[in-house]
Amino acid sequence: MRQWMFGVAALALVAGTAAAEEGVVHVYNWSDYIDEEILAEFEAETGIKVVYDVFDSNELLETKMLAGGSGYDVVVPTGDFLQRQIGAGAFMELDKSKLPNLVNMWDRIAEVTANYDPGNAYSINYMWGTTGIGYNVDAVEARLGTDEITSWDVIFKPELLEKFADCGVHMLDAPTEMIPAALNYLGHDPDSFDTGQIEEAAALIQSIRPHIAQFHSSQYIEALANGDICLAVGWSGDVLQARDRADEAENGVRVGYAIPKEGALMWFDQMAIPSDAPNPEAAHAFLNYIMKPEVIAKASNYVYYANGNKASQALLNEDVIGDPAIYPPEEAVANLYVTSPYPPRVQRTVTRLWTRIKTGS
Repeated sequence: MRQWMFGVAALALVAGTAAAEEGVVHVYNWSDYIDEEILAEFEAETGIKVVYDVFDSNELLETKMLAGGSGYDVVVPTGDFLQRQIGAGAFMELDKSKLPNLVNMWDRIAEVTANYDPGNAYSINYMWGTTGIGYNVDAVEARLGTDEITSWDVIFKPELLEKFADCGVHMLDAPTEMIPAALNYLGHDPDSFDTGQIEEAAALIQSIRPHIAQFHSSQYIEALANGDICLAVGWSGDVLQARDRADEAENGVRVGYAIPKEGALMWFDQMAIPSDAPNPEAAHAFLNYIMKPEVIAKASNYVYYANGNKASQALLNEDVIGDPAIYPPEEAVANLYVTSPYPPRVQRTVTRLWTRIKTGS
Protein backbone atom coordinates (compact mmCIF):
# COMPACT_ATOMS: atom_id res chain seq x y z
CA MET A 1 0.00 0.00 0.00
CA ARG A 2 2.05 2.91 -1.31
CA GLN A 3 0.24 5.67 0.48
CA TRP A 4 0.93 8.67 2.66
CA MET A 5 0.43 7.42 6.21
CA PHE A 6 0.86 10.80 7.83
CA GLY A 7 -0.27 14.22 6.68
CA VAL A 8 1.88 17.12 5.63
CA ALA A 9 1.34 18.75 8.98
CA ALA A 10 2.80 15.74 10.76
CA LEU A 11 5.85 15.90 8.53
CA ALA A 12 6.35 19.56 9.30
CA LEU A 13 6.16 18.95 13.04
CA VAL A 14 8.79 16.21 13.10
CA ALA A 15 11.83 18.46 13.14
CA GLY A 16 10.39 20.64 15.87
CA THR A 17 9.34 17.90 18.24
CA ALA A 18 11.74 15.00 17.70
CA ALA A 19 14.51 16.40 19.86
CA ALA A 20 12.19 16.49 22.86
CA GLU A 21 10.98 12.92 22.45
CA GLU A 22 12.71 10.07 24.20
CA GLY A 23 12.01 6.45 23.45
CA VAL A 24 10.97 7.40 19.92
CA VAL A 25 12.61 6.62 16.57
CA HIS A 26 11.65 8.73 13.58
CA VAL A 27 11.93 6.75 10.34
CA TYR A 28 11.69 8.22 6.84
CA ASN A 29 11.30 5.51 4.18
CA TRP A 30 9.94 5.01 0.71
CA SER A 31 6.17 4.69 0.52
CA ASP A 32 4.70 1.18 0.73
CA TYR A 33 8.07 -0.27 1.61
CA ILE A 34 7.54 -2.25 4.80
CA ASP A 35 5.04 -4.59 6.40
CA GLU A 36 3.51 -2.40 9.12
CA GLU A 37 3.42 -5.40 11.46
CA ILE A 38 7.22 -5.09 11.64
CA LEU A 39 6.89 -1.62 13.16
CA ALA A 40 4.37 -2.80 15.75
CA GLU A 41 6.54 -5.80 16.63
CA PHE A 42 9.62 -3.58 17.02
CA GLU A 43 7.68 -1.35 19.41
CA ALA A 44 6.50 -4.35 21.42
CA GLU A 45 9.99 -5.85 21.67
CA THR A 46 11.96 -2.69 22.43
CA GLY A 47 9.49 -0.25 23.95
CA ILE A 48 10.61 2.32 21.37
CA LYS A 49 7.78 4.07 19.54
CA VAL A 50 8.12 4.37 15.76
CA VAL A 51 7.02 7.53 13.97
CA TYR A 52 7.07 6.46 10.35
CA ASP A 53 6.87 8.92 7.47
CA VAL A 54 7.21 8.27 3.76
CA PHE A 55 8.59 9.89 0.62
CA ASP A 56 8.46 8.98 -3.06
CA SER A 57 11.65 10.40 -4.57
CA ASN A 58 15.35 10.52 -3.77
CA GLU A 59 15.34 14.18 -4.69
CA LEU A 60 12.83 14.97 -1.93
CA LEU A 61 14.86 13.05 0.63
CA GLU A 62 18.10 14.70 -0.49
CA THR A 63 16.64 18.17 -0.11
CA LYS A 64 15.81 17.40 3.51
CA MET A 65 19.17 15.76 4.22
CA LEU A 66 21.32 18.52 2.75
CA ALA A 67 19.27 21.22 4.46
CA GLY A 68 19.96 19.59 7.85
CA GLY A 69 17.69 19.40 10.86
CA SER A 70 15.37 16.84 9.27
CA GLY A 71 14.39 15.42 12.66
CA TYR A 72 14.75 11.84 11.41
CA ASP A 73 16.74 9.04 13.04
CA VAL A 74 16.70 6.58 10.12
CA VAL A 75 16.41 7.42 6.43
CA VAL A 76 16.61 5.24 3.32
CA PRO A 77 18.44 6.82 0.35
CA THR A 78 19.38 4.92 -2.78
CA GLY A 79 23.09 4.13 -3.13
CA ASP A 80 24.23 6.91 -5.47
CA PHE A 81 22.37 9.55 -3.46
CA LEU A 82 23.78 8.09 -0.25
CA GLN A 83 27.30 8.50 -1.62
CA ARG A 84 26.79 12.19 -2.33
CA GLN A 85 25.15 12.76 1.04
CA ILE A 86 27.98 11.02 2.88
CA GLY A 87 30.38 13.41 1.16
CA ALA A 88 28.27 16.32 2.40
CA GLY A 89 28.48 15.08 6.01
CA ALA A 90 24.78 14.21 6.20
CA PHE A 91 25.26 10.89 8.04
CA MET A 92 26.97 9.62 11.15
CA GLU A 93 29.27 6.63 11.06
CA LEU A 94 27.56 3.51 12.40
CA ASP A 95 28.63 2.15 15.78
CA LYS A 96 28.94 -1.46 14.69
CA SER A 97 29.32 -2.64 18.29
CA LYS A 98 25.60 -1.88 18.57
CA LEU A 99 24.79 -3.88 15.45
CA PRO A 100 25.51 -7.54 16.25
CA ASN A 101 23.11 -8.64 13.50
CA LEU A 102 25.56 -7.40 10.87
CA VAL A 103 26.78 -11.02 10.82
CA ASN A 104 23.61 -11.87 8.88
CA MET A 105 24.41 -9.62 5.93
CA TRP A 106 25.30 -10.90 2.45
CA ASP A 107 28.92 -10.25 1.53
CA ARG A 108 28.12 -10.28 -2.19
CA ILE A 109 25.77 -7.32 -1.79
CA ALA A 110 28.03 -5.59 0.75
CA GLU A 111 30.88 -5.64 -1.78
CA VAL A 112 28.75 -3.68 -4.24
CA THR A 113 27.27 -1.23 -1.74
CA ALA A 114 30.83 -0.46 -0.61
CA ASN A 115 31.17 1.38 -3.94
CA TYR A 116 28.79 3.96 -2.49
CA ASP A 117 29.73 3.62 1.16
CA PRO A 118 33.36 2.43 1.59
CA GLY A 119 33.52 -0.24 4.26
CA ASN A 120 29.75 0.10 4.65
CA ALA A 121 30.65 2.50 7.41
CA TYR A 122 27.48 4.60 7.23
CA SER A 123 24.70 2.30 6.08
CA ILE A 124 23.18 -1.15 5.85
CA ASN A 125 21.37 -2.55 2.86
CA TYR A 126 17.61 -2.69 3.22
CA MET A 127 16.49 -3.80 -0.25
CA TRP A 128 17.95 -4.02 -3.73
CA GLY A 129 16.55 -4.64 -7.14
CA THR A 130 16.56 -3.64 -10.78
CA THR A 131 14.92 -1.01 -12.94
CA GLY A 132 13.23 -2.69 -15.89
CA ILE A 133 9.98 -2.87 -17.81
CA GLY A 134 6.60 -3.77 -16.36
CA TYR A 135 3.96 -4.70 -18.88
CA ASN A 136 0.47 -5.99 -19.49
CA VAL A 137 1.09 -9.41 -21.03
CA ASP A 138 -2.05 -9.44 -23.18
CA ALA A 139 -1.44 -5.93 -24.48
CA VAL A 140 2.10 -6.85 -25.48
CA GLU A 141 0.95 -10.01 -27.20
CA ALA A 142 -1.74 -8.12 -29.13
CA ARG A 143 0.70 -5.48 -30.35
CA LEU A 144 3.96 -7.38 -30.79
CA GLY A 145 2.82 -10.95 -31.39
CA THR A 146 4.70 -12.22 -28.33
CA ASP A 147 3.83 -12.36 -24.65
CA GLU A 148 7.35 -11.49 -23.53
CA ILE A 149 9.52 -8.36 -23.63
CA THR A 150 13.26 -8.97 -23.94
CA SER A 151 14.70 -5.65 -25.12
CA TRP A 152 14.69 -1.93 -24.41
CA ASP A 153 13.64 -1.58 -28.06
CA VAL A 154 10.01 -1.54 -26.96
CA ILE A 155 10.72 1.65 -24.96
CA PHE A 156 13.38 3.45 -26.95
CA LYS A 157 12.21 2.81 -30.53
CA PRO A 158 9.45 5.38 -31.16
CA GLU A 159 7.76 3.20 -33.76
CA LEU A 160 7.40 0.39 -31.19
CA LEU A 161 6.42 2.53 -28.21
CA GLU A 162 3.80 4.27 -30.33
CA LYS A 163 1.95 0.95 -30.53
CA PHE A 164 1.27 1.24 -26.77
CA ALA A 165 0.31 4.91 -26.60
CA ASP A 166 -3.38 4.01 -26.77
CA CYS A 167 -3.24 1.80 -23.67
CA GLY A 168 -0.93 3.94 -21.54
CA VAL A 169 2.82 4.22 -20.95
CA HIS A 170 4.38 5.43 -17.70
CA MET A 171 8.03 6.22 -16.98
CA LEU A 172 9.87 6.77 -13.71
CA ASP A 173 10.38 10.40 -12.79
CA ALA A 174 13.99 9.54 -12.06
CA PRO A 175 16.61 11.11 -14.34
CA THR A 176 19.44 9.34 -12.52
CA GLU A 177 17.91 6.05 -13.67
CA MET A 178 16.42 6.89 -17.05
CA ILE A 179 19.40 8.78 -18.47
CA PRO A 180 21.74 5.83 -17.69
CA ALA A 181 19.23 3.41 -19.26
CA ALA A 182 19.25 5.47 -22.45
CA LEU A 183 23.06 5.76 -22.36
CA ASN A 184 23.37 2.00 -22.03
CA TYR A 185 20.93 1.41 -24.88
CA LEU A 186 22.99 3.72 -27.10
CA GLY A 187 26.13 1.74 -26.36
CA HIS A 188 27.64 4.31 -24.00
CA ASP A 189 28.81 3.75 -20.45
CA PRO A 190 25.63 4.11 -18.34
CA ASP A 191 27.85 5.77 -15.71
CA SER A 192 29.08 8.38 -18.18
CA PHE A 193 29.56 12.00 -17.07
CA ASP A 194 30.13 13.12 -20.66
CA THR A 195 27.56 15.87 -21.19
CA GLY A 196 27.56 15.27 -24.95
CA GLN A 197 26.57 11.65 -24.43
CA ILE A 198 24.04 12.65 -21.78
CA GLU A 199 22.46 15.10 -24.20
CA GLU A 200 22.30 12.29 -26.78
CA ALA A 201 20.54 10.07 -24.23
CA ALA A 202 18.12 12.87 -23.38
CA ALA A 203 17.37 13.36 -27.08
CA LEU A 204 16.51 9.66 -27.31
CA ILE A 205 14.02 9.98 -24.45
CA GLN A 206 12.70 13.20 -25.99
CA SER A 207 11.99 11.28 -29.19
CA ILE A 208 9.60 8.94 -27.35
CA ARG A 209 8.09 11.65 -25.14
CA PRO A 210 4.87 11.97 -27.23
CA HIS A 211 3.97 8.38 -26.34
CA ILE A 212 4.53 8.68 -22.56
CA ALA A 213 1.38 9.45 -20.60
CA GLN A 214 2.94 10.15 -17.20
CA PHE A 215 6.21 10.43 -15.29
CA HIS A 216 6.02 9.45 -11.62
CA SER A 217 7.47 7.22 -8.92
CA SER A 218 4.63 5.13 -7.56
CA GLN A 219 1.26 5.39 -9.27
CA TYR A 220 2.13 2.82 -11.90
CA ILE A 221 1.64 -0.01 -9.38
CA GLU A 222 -2.12 0.38 -9.23
CA ALA A 223 -2.31 1.43 -12.87
CA LEU A 224 -0.62 -1.79 -14.01
CA ALA A 225 -2.60 -3.94 -11.57
CA ASN A 226 -5.92 -2.47 -12.73
CA GLY A 227 -5.09 -2.66 -16.43
CA ASP A 228 -5.19 1.14 -16.76
CA ILE A 229 -1.78 1.17 -18.45
CA CYS A 230 0.12 -1.42 -20.45
CA LEU A 231 3.79 -0.40 -20.11
CA ALA A 232 5.84 1.12 -17.29
CA VAL A 233 9.54 1.59 -16.76
CA GLY A 234 9.71 0.88 -13.05
CA TRP A 235 11.30 -0.84 -10.10
CA SER A 236 11.21 -4.62 -9.98
CA GLY A 237 9.39 -4.96 -6.68
CA ASP A 238 6.75 -2.42 -7.63
CA VAL A 239 5.93 -4.26 -10.82
CA LEU A 240 5.74 -7.57 -8.98
CA GLN A 241 3.43 -6.03 -6.40
CA ALA A 242 1.23 -4.95 -9.30
CA ARG A 243 1.30 -8.50 -10.66
CA ASP A 244 0.20 -9.95 -7.34
CA ARG A 245 -2.50 -7.35 -6.76
CA ALA A 246 -3.96 -8.20 -10.15
CA ASP A 247 -3.87 -11.90 -9.28
CA GLU A 248 -5.55 -11.27 -5.93
CA ALA A 249 -8.23 -9.13 -7.57
CA GLU A 250 -8.85 -11.85 -10.18
CA ASN A 251 -9.45 -9.06 -12.68
CA GLY A 252 -7.95 -10.89 -15.65
CA VAL A 253 -4.92 -8.58 -15.88
CA ARG A 254 -1.60 -10.40 -16.37
CA VAL A 255 1.49 -8.38 -15.45
CA GLY A 256 5.03 -9.27 -16.49
CA TYR A 257 8.45 -7.85 -15.65
CA ALA A 258 11.51 -7.78 -17.92
CA ILE A 259 15.19 -7.22 -17.25
CA PRO A 260 16.10 -6.33 -20.85
CA LYS A 261 18.93 -8.22 -22.53
CA GLU A 262 20.93 -5.01 -23.03
CA GLY A 263 21.20 -4.64 -19.26
CA ALA A 264 19.51 -2.74 -16.46
CA LEU A 265 20.33 -0.68 -13.43
CA MET A 266 20.98 -2.54 -10.19
CA TRP A 267 20.07 -0.25 -7.30
CA PHE A 268 20.37 -0.43 -3.52
CA ASP A 269 18.25 1.26 -0.87
CA GLN A 270 20.38 1.82 2.23
CA MET A 271 19.35 2.55 5.80
CA ALA A 272 21.46 5.29 7.37
CA ILE A 273 21.42 7.55 10.42
CA PRO A 274 21.51 11.33 9.88
CA SER A 275 24.43 13.09 11.54
CA ASP A 276 21.99 15.18 13.60
CA ALA A 277 19.59 12.33 14.46
CA PRO A 278 17.69 13.16 17.67
CA ASN A 279 17.91 9.58 18.96
CA PRO A 280 20.89 7.66 17.51
CA GLU A 281 20.56 4.94 20.16
CA ALA A 282 17.04 4.15 19.00
CA ALA A 283 18.22 4.37 15.39
CA HIS A 284 20.89 1.71 16.00
CA ALA A 285 18.29 -0.46 17.72
CA PHE A 286 16.00 -0.12 14.70
CA LEU A 287 18.75 -1.03 12.22
CA ASN A 288 19.79 -4.01 14.30
CA TYR A 289 16.19 -5.20 14.48
CA ILE A 290 15.75 -4.88 10.71
CA MET A 291 18.81 -7.11 10.24
CA LYS A 292 17.16 -10.01 12.08
CA PRO A 293 16.67 -12.70 9.39
CA GLU A 294 13.01 -13.24 10.25
CA VAL A 295 12.30 -9.50 10.19
CA ILE A 296 13.88 -8.62 6.86
CA ALA A 297 12.42 -11.81 5.35
CA LYS A 298 8.99 -10.61 6.42
CA ALA A 299 9.69 -7.27 4.74
CA SER A 300 10.82 -8.92 1.49
CA ASN A 301 7.85 -11.30 1.49
CA TYR A 302 5.60 -8.23 1.75
CA VAL A 303 7.21 -5.87 -0.77
CA TYR A 304 8.61 -8.45 -3.22
CA TYR A 305 12.11 -7.00 -3.26
CA ALA A 306 15.41 -8.76 -2.70
CA ASN A 307 17.32 -7.86 0.45
CA GLY A 308 20.99 -7.83 1.40
CA ASN A 309 20.63 -10.28 4.28
CA LYS A 310 22.00 -13.73 3.44
CA ALA A 311 20.60 -15.38 6.58
CA SER A 312 17.07 -14.35 5.62
CA GLN A 313 17.00 -16.36 2.40
CA ALA A 314 15.94 -19.60 4.05
CA LEU A 315 12.87 -17.74 5.38
CA LEU A 316 11.75 -16.15 2.14
CA ASN A 317 8.60 -17.32 0.39
CA GLU A 318 9.30 -19.43 -2.68
CA ASP A 319 7.59 -16.88 -4.92
CA VAL A 320 10.20 -14.37 -3.72
CA ILE A 321 13.48 -16.30 -3.55
CA GLY A 322 12.50 -18.46 -6.54
CA ASP A 323 11.47 -15.57 -8.79
CA PRO A 324 14.26 -14.61 -11.24
CA ALA A 325 12.80 -11.13 -11.51
CA ILE A 326 13.57 -10.61 -7.80
CA TYR A 327 16.74 -12.70 -7.40
CA PRO A 328 18.09 -12.67 -10.99
CA PRO A 329 20.12 -15.62 -12.32
CA GLU A 330 23.84 -15.16 -12.90
CA GLU A 331 23.47 -14.57 -16.64
CA ALA A 332 21.13 -11.64 -15.96
CA VAL A 333 23.31 -10.27 -13.16
CA ALA A 334 26.24 -10.15 -15.59
CA ASN A 335 24.41 -7.44 -17.58
CA LEU A 336 23.40 -5.31 -14.61
CA TYR A 337 25.22 -2.06 -13.93
CA VAL A 338 25.51 0.52 -11.16
CA THR A 339 25.96 4.27 -11.39
CA SER A 340 27.72 7.04 -9.48
CA PRO A 341 26.42 10.44 -8.37
CA TYR A 342 26.71 13.17 -10.98
CA PRO A 343 29.15 15.97 -10.17
CA PRO A 344 27.31 19.30 -9.63
CA ARG A 345 28.11 20.58 -13.12
CA VAL A 346 26.75 17.43 -14.76
CA GLN A 347 23.78 17.28 -12.39
CA ARG A 348 22.73 20.76 -13.50
CA THR A 349 22.78 19.56 -17.11
CA VAL A 350 20.77 16.44 -16.26
CA THR A 351 18.20 18.47 -14.31
CA ARG A 352 17.79 20.95 -17.17
CA LEU A 353 17.41 18.20 -19.76
CA TRP A 354 14.97 16.21 -17.63
CA THR A 355 12.78 19.25 -17.06
CA ARG A 356 12.68 19.78 -20.81
CA ILE A 357 11.73 16.13 -21.38
CA LYS A 358 8.93 16.15 -18.82
CA THR A 359 7.42 19.39 -20.05
CA GLY A 360 7.71 18.26 -23.64
CA SER A 361 9.38 21.52 -24.60
